[in-house]
Amino acid sequence: MKKRKLDIVVISDVHLGTQECHADELLTYLSSVQPKMLVLNGDILEVQRHKESFFPPIHSKVLRKIITLSMKGTEVYYITGNHDDAMRRFSGLALGNLKIVDKLVLNLNGKKTWFFHGDIFDISMKNTKWLTKLGGYGYVLLFAANKTFNWSLKKIGREKYSLSKKIRDNAHKSLKYTANFERSVAEVAIENDYDYVVCGHIHQPKKIVYETKKGACTYLNSGDWVENLTALEYSLKRWKVYRYNHDKLSPFFMDEELKNMNIQDLIDSIADTAEQREREGEPPLP
Repeated sequence: MKKRKLDIVVISDVHLGTQECHADELLTYLSSVQPKMLVLNGDILEVQRHKESFFPPIHSKVLRKIITLSMKGTEVYYITGNHDDAMRRFSGLALGNLKIVDKLVLNLNGKKTWFFHGDIFDISMKNTKWLTKLGGYGYVLLFAANKTFNWSLKKIGREKYSLSKKIRDNAHKSLKYTANFERSVAEVAIENDYDYVVCGHIHQPKKIVYETKKGACTYLNSGDWVENLTALEYSLKRWKVYRYNHDKLSPFFMDEELKNMNIQDLIDSIADTAEQREREGEPPLP
């Protein structure tokens, strides 16, 4: 099937290395699109819980797919987040078309656009890191309980229910967390004359225009691949929120190239490409 050609795809909060991650669906989505640029907007890898040593083959395939896209010409930006903040020591590193950064500013058809993960605006996380970490482990337990609950619902013919999402949604509403986060981000963006601001972090996909006395900007959030399974897509000078669960075509895409490819094949392929460019007198990859 023909892949959808897009200018930019933004994904965030994938949390590879956790049981909550929907790696199968993400791999299917990435196989269904052909973006000129892929922005990985934080929390792609789960580094905080690395001691759990959970990284199944499908999670590795997602990484291979991202590398394959970069090798085929897609410009890939890995923006660091709070769950993969160990990557920040490599900020500024470029591996071919894959670049690691802490933030990204682009001019998109005359519109100044600011990309960053968003954790710097999370006051509760900054002030209580130990509580946030404890909450992360609590979320794992909650997720496991929810899986058992959904198994029981399936047995009696009922639809799945996201207990963790329900609890978090209620907490966000009661604390006005989401609204405060979005407003704070938008106000800073307006202060700095950005037309678009693109975040992740809070697992709440959204596109909304904020206005103040000083101006206006469009706030965009790519959501997550834990519960919402969403991304942001930019094409024909317009942004939209992509929802995997609403896509009737993506499940038909399979990435044949990845079925028998291992990580060593990818490394060898990158080396061969570099050697060929050197033999032909072409400049090295940036």
